[in-house]
Amino acid sequence: MASTERSARHAVRRRGLLKAALPVGAAATALGGARAIATGDSASDAPAPRGRDRIDVHCHLIPDFYRQSLTEHDITEIGGVPVPAWSPTLAVGFMNRYGIQTQVVSVSEPGVTYLSAAEDRVTMAQRLNTYMSRDLVHTASARLKGRFGGFAVLPLGGPADERDVDNAVTEAKRAVRELKLDGVGIFSSYGGTYLGDPVFEPLMKTLNELKAMVFIHPVTPQHFPDLGLPPFLYEFTFDTTRALVNLLYKGVLRRYPHIRWLAAHAGGTLPYISYRTSLLTVTPAVAQQLGIAGLDDSSPHFRQLFYDTALSPAPQAMKSVRELAGPKHILFATDWPFTNTLYLAAGDPAPQLAETFTPAERLTVERFNALAQFPALAARIGAESS
Repeated sequence: MASTERSARHAVRRRGLLKAALPVGAAATALGGARAIATGDSASDAPAPRGRDRIDVHCHLIPDFYRQSLTEHDITEIGGVPVPAWSPTLAVGFMNRYGIQTQVVSVSEPGVTYLSAAEDRVTMAQRLNTYMSRDLVHTASARLKGRFGGFAVLPLGGPADERDVDNAVTEAKRAVRELKLDGVGIFSSYGGTYLGDPVFEPLMKTLNELKAMVFIHPVTPQHFPDLGLPPFLYEFTFDTTRALVNLLYKGVLRRYPHIRWLAAHAGGTLPYISYRTSLLTVTPAVAQQLGIAGLDDSSPHFRQLFYDTALSPAPQAMKSVRELAGPKHILFATDWPFTNTLYLAAGDPAPQLAETFTPAERLTVERFNALAQFPALAARIGAESS
């Protein structure tokens, strides 16, 4: 049990180390916080003024009771810096500064994996999900109404076992059917057990029955080579990629077509290597052997996934995602509050997106795609999907 808690503490000490080593301005530039230069020379290239219309599908909540529990288990830092400040008021202030109407919040690592007893993981997951539903998503507060959606956290430990998965099945049903949250959050791996592993099969079946939007968030993988750099710089992307490739080859994406998967951080490295990682599936293998042009050169399952823009708005990432999945499968995200030092001035939170998308496409990416995939959220805020 002690080793599990030590692993959890190690896993969450990953964000912000670079920020601690560099001046704030340099860190912001290195992580994409610098303002991009407009690509056009004429006024017609500039997007029309925008109000508060963005939907942020990747951001996190840290309620006080959860922060206290982390502290009691000696988890006071995430990524080498103190756990960032969070409250509904701070979240609304951030949204107002950056033209965001609604955040769909989730719990980042360690989730509830730091708790050694299955019963404690269930209790904390239930408390977090109830809070998310009652105090944020379906709040009676006029000030907060319509400002939040939510992905449920599941009571999975690391490594996950059958009992954990049974508990996760029960909580997923409660969260979607009773608490009416907007989807389910899940990590790329749990103690080295990756999504796609047979142990998760009952959960996959349930998520398919629920027709859930499932948000995959990465974690620091076990036994990664230590280069003396914060793992979030690259290991997070690799862990997401491992999970997505495993889901493909274990047949989960094929067997459970009603799950809608949302991959954090532009899908890690998957868009760039989607052709290579698809080579053991039939279509690209046939195309390569026969030299047939025009066939789908990546798995169609990868094209059906959804990808967010968190920490990935630059064209190097977005053009790759666009080529793989198209603009309608890309959703706006900020990863706040873990990225709070990247947002130095109010205004456009991701100007780099203008280098990949037209103004109309940006509105699709930053608003309409989320409304289409979260119809209950759209109904709560009285919005149409197009």
